[in-house]
Amino acid sequence: MNRIPEEVITAVLSHTNIVDVVSKHVHLTKQGKYMRGLCPFHSEKTPSFTVTPEKQIFHCYGCGKGGGVFKFVMEIEGVSFPEAVRMLAEDAGIPITWELRPRERDEHAEEKQQLYNAHELASRWFHHVLMSTEQGRPALEYLRSRGFSDKLISTFQIGYAPQMWDALTTFLQKREFALPLMEKGGLVAFHEERNQYYDRFRDRIMFPLHDEQGRIVGFAGRAIGDIQPKYLNTSETPIFHKSRLLYQFHEAKSTIRKNNQIVLFEGYVDLIKAWEAGVHNGVASMGTALTEEHVKLIRRYASRVVICYDGDDAGIEAAYKSLLLLERAGLAVNVVMLPDRMDPDEYITKYGGECFRHEVMHGAMSAVRFKLLYLKRNFSLHSEDGKLRYIRSALRIVAALRSPVEREYYLKELAEEYNFSLDTLKQELYALLRSSQKLPPNGDNIGKPWNNGMNNRREEVTRPALRPAYYNAERNLLAAMLQDAEIAHLVQERLGDAFNVEAHAALAAYIYRYYTEHDTLEMPSFLVTLQDDELERLATSLSMEDAAAVMNERALEDHISQIKKAPMQQAIEHKKEQLQRAERSGDVATAVQIAEEIITLEKKLKDMQL
Repeated sequence: MNRIPEEVITAVLSHTNIVDVVSKHVHLTKQGKYMRGLCPFHSEKTPSFTVTPEKQIFHCYGCGKGGGVFKFVMEIEGVSFPEAVRMLAEDAGIPITWELRPRERDEHAEEKQQLYNAHELASRWFHHVLMSTEQGRPALEYLRSRGFSDKLISTFQIGYAPQMWDALTTFLQKREFALPLMEKGGLVAFHEERNQYYDRFRDRIMFPLHDEQGRIVGFAGRAIGDIQPKYLNTSETPIFHKSRLLYQFHEAKSTIRKNNQIVLFEGYVDLIKAWEAGVHNGVASMGTALTEEHVKLIRRYASRVVICYDGDDAGIEAAYKSLLLLERAGLAVNVVMLPDRMDPDEYITKYGGECFRHEVMHGAMSAVRFKLLYLKRNFSLHSEDGKLRYIRSALRIVAALRSPVEREYYLKELAEEYNFSLDTLKQELYALLRSSQKLPPNGDNIGKPWNNGMNNRREEVTRPALRPAYYNAERNLLAAMLQDAEIAHLVQERLGDAFNVEAHAALAAYIYRYYTEHDTLEMPSFLVTLQDDELERLATSLSMEDAAAVMNERALEDHISQIKKAPMQQAIEHKKEQLQRAERSGDVATAVQIAEEIITLEKKLKDMQL
């Protein structure tokens, strides 16, 4: 921090709106003077993540994280404070003229930058080979036969890796890229017997893969002929982590945020064809099943997901697994079931983009209906036994619904479809519900049931232990001090550093020092001075309270008195415990002595209250 000029930090804060920064990662909705959304730092179903535009801070009532815009970037991007300042300075167009890190750490950053540069150059080279060379002609004709226009190929920068041993390797070497580093980045490989580097991708159509910032970090290579595997993806590298990235996310995220909805595809070709059809909020996993990291990324931008996988058995199975993962994160999910086991590419080719858009936007079925259809595949519905077992399993799905209206709706459907009495199904359902209520609550925040969308039995929640009076008094004073310089000066004169809680005393010291240089306390710049996670969380939490408005002279004196009395009260309690032990052990002399000490302490405490 000391290497960054203070005027730079001030400039970054003045040119940055925390709402804009947070909105890149969290879908926020306005509620009065606050903005709220699902916390990106822990799993929850009920929004407890709050941004206060007026104070330029964020605070989560669920996990306790909080701070200013620098802290948010540090937490969400996993970077240091100087790196967060650099990132926000770049966004604000502020020149970076300071040294961020020691030289030995710069080597690692330089290595990553070289890999970014090499991948960008390789992408342009692959595209040139496809569009402008004889080697690329068969691949270009294949793409055109699959319905890819030249405009679409250019939009997605699709390329071709020629069927040559070391064409890309030679190209990169001529441009002075170190081949050992290119191997580390997954662009080339090393042949032990020949003792030389060669192209990792050969005779493949190349799809560039981008990170969230839009940088090319890897490739997916699709074989044209019979070579295996059909898809060859970049392996894990210093800049490519397939379990965290989603294909086309960098282009789709603005539409995703605008619509509060994301469409999830399985394959690159499906996504590209859907994009051409007008579905611009689509993404695809990069050659892997949906992961927890993917879901976290999705949750930062949208609360609704439409799954649009292949219509065959493998696609349905993958859709079911993804559905469960997404629902556990509190997302609303719908599923598109394409007819005749088609994949999205085939459907668009046969019926056109307009029909496909209608299927995605209006034809997607609810998660419950998809689960029931998926469940049917496991039972023989031609037999009575199979039908009964299916109904019992289906009722468990319906019982999990929180809405009585939804339960009634699906119960009626089951009753009509399988010729059961609605009352009979209701009895079975109520039996399941009574049974489930005996189980431990299952929700997003077991330790914090007040923020648990699945827990409606609030009266059974174990309340946290009450804080001592001095603890609350100290918090109230600190909250008021953050909002009012005069109150801070009065507390400094009458109380100084005599706070009983160590963190409270530390925060008070920072507040006193800040007011020696500033007339008013601006939260963003004050938080920068703390550089301590615990103190930042404490200050942010306190700043959410409107304490200064009710802190009159009488209240101020009462709070200070409460805090000053606390050590004496604690000493008396400690003496009383000693007295009990002495009495139990029969030590009369010690008991008498301690009793006299208690009387003396209580007299001093009474004098303090006068």
